[in-house]
Amino acid sequence: MGDSCKKAYITTPIYYVNDVPHIGHAYTTIIADTLAIYSRMVGLDTFFLTGTDEHGQKIEQAALARGKSPQEYADEISSKFKALWDEFDITYDKYIRTTDKEHKKGVQVAFEKMLEKGDIYKGTYKGHYCISCETFFTDTQIVDGELCPDCGKETSIVEEESYFFKLSNYQDKLIEWYKKNEKCILPKTKKNEVMRFVEGGLEDLSITRTSFDWGVKLPDSVNDPKHVMYVWLDALMNYVTALGYGTTNEKMDYWPARVHLIGKDILRFHAIFWPAFLMSLDLPLPKHIAAHGWWTRNGEKMSKSKGNVINPKEVADAYGLENFRYFMLREVPFGGDGDFSQKALIDRINSDLGNDLGNLLNRLIGMSGKYSEGVVNSDNVEKYYQAELDEVNESLAKLEPLLFDMQLHRYLEELWRPLSVANKAIDKYQPWNLMKEGKEEEAFALNGLIANILAKVAIMLHPVMPKSTNKISQALGFEIGLDSYTKLIREKGLLAEFTITKVPPLFPRVEEQLLKEVEPPKQEAKPKKEEKKEVSTSGVITIDQFFQTELKIGTIIEAEEVPKSKKLLKLKVDLGEENPRQIIAGIKEWYSPEDLVGTQACVVANLKPAKLMSMLSEGMLLAAKDENGLSLLRPETPKTAGTKVS
Repeated sequence: MGDSCKKAYITTPIYYVNDVPHIGHAYTTIIADTLAIYSRMVGLDTFFLTGTDEHGQKIEQAALARGKSPQEYADEISSKFKALWDEFDITYDKYIRTTDKEHKKGVQVAFEKMLEKGDIYKGTYKGHYCISCETFFTDTQIVDGELCPDCGKETSIVEEESYFFKLSNYQDKLIEWYKKNEKCILPKTKKNEVMRFVEGGLEDLSITRTSFDWGVKLPDSVNDPKHVMYVWLDALMNYVTALGYGTTNEKMDYWPARVHLIGKDILRFHAIFWPAFLMSLDLPLPKHIAAHGWWTRNGEKMSKSKGNVINPKEVADAYGLENFRYFMLREVPFGGDGDFSQKALIDRINSDLGNDLGNLLNRLIGMSGKYSEGVVNSDNVEKYYQAELDEVNESLAKLEPLLFDMQLHRYLEELWRPLSVANKAIDKYQPWNLMKEGKEEEAFALNGLIANILAKVAIMLHPVMPKSTNKISQALGFEIGLDSYTKLIREKGLLAEFTITKVPPLFPRVEEQLLKEVEPPKQEAKPKKEEKKEVSTSGVITIDQFFQTELKIGTIIEAEEVPKSKKLLKLKVDLGEENPRQIIAGIKEWYSPEDLVGTQACVVANLKPAKLMSMLSEGMLLAAKDENGLSLLRPETPKTAGTKVS
């Protein structure tokens, strides 16, 4: 396996070809690209993988609905992902497809090894199967007796012969791995969720299917041609088959991965199934599995069925690709959900990029042209401005740990502090007055300070905005790469003398552009049962109307006051789902955060999310209020989180 100190293997998930790429796919890929560019810049031997996941019943059905073979349909959608990443200048080293021959061979080799080890056995599986999620669920997991707990769609009872992976054998080993490796799953809240799930007990995993044919066949040595691999066993193996596992093994020295980047909806597969498979194959485990949140629109998860999906190409075309990259990484804390807003994007471009960065370069070009015929040097920077340099270097030293801890918004926030130092220095020392007072050496040194701050910021911003930062470095007479990173960042050195090159404004002001939304698919008309509509004239509702409201018992696991609000508390409430809900409740007058943590309350669980003071609220607590005050409605005795109220 590779020397992890000198190599960096970075992956996106392989994207499922059931639909065209959307803003969530772009977000993951841009983060991975940023990490890859940074890793190369600092001298790491870097391999960046992306690609598409193309097998499974869902793909087979989607292809048939369009009158195409599964391979034709997969070719069409996969090419759209690849074309977008190429247009976005994504610097991947390999684009893998699970229909590649080498991949299928590698998966078959893995199956044989697990079988030989005794980790695979044959049996029969009966359970609730969700085609959309390609996953079986138990009676206790499904909702309302038939609905998938992950996507809400109907499941069907499936009974079929299956090969099973002994996932239960790896429960203790997984828990040990989580405990010994503090940052194996990022952010930490996601790791805690996974640990709680595994500690609750793991069942063996069905890893083959006989009900459809579009998948990787079992190896010839097994001699069971009616079975195909479970899509998640097939898909997860891409991370090593891309390096030649099971065939050439030519790039396996890049393993283990430094970072697997994924969306939070596939965390369980990557943080439980994948490390268990690797343990079975006697392969090292990845360094980090990093799960980001969803992008929402007006507080709702984007989906084609709602017609609220943002096309990433539309945004990049309207506002500029690099501006889009900066916004995606700066706007949202990694792991949290982010609400896409054109206003926020425009503010970032005009304020952060235009005013703070672009205008600083313009000021330097203007000052150096006026005072020193464009010549800039670092001769007396340390003599006059050591305090400013120290402040800048202090911020720069914090950056790399933030990047690989996936605190990308903080990375950019910290990187903007040197720009603030530079802009404040111009306003404080006023080079125009220094020149009038005959303090030319001090004025020229100030130009040198500004140039060095811009150069250092450009180097560290380069992974996020490579084209824009190359323009800055060209204006300042140097090239971004390992040499400049070593000299200016690692060794805290300064620029050699140069003559500045004038460049047009990098970030001209932008106005709001019209973005098209992806049209919702046309639904086939279904015959409807005639229903008598009951009109209430007295506030009376029917039992059916009452049951449209979903009430659940929630356990309050976190509570804090909302700054600048006299009424609101921000709560994290466990409703028995994969992730706790954030609920903003106007109960501060009657309850303190300390009163609430660890207690239970009744929650309206299917309320449309709403924003209160710019914070998303994903439910509502039930309470009763009279002249004696307000009381939350609670169960008489503790109930399991997520228990339905009926």
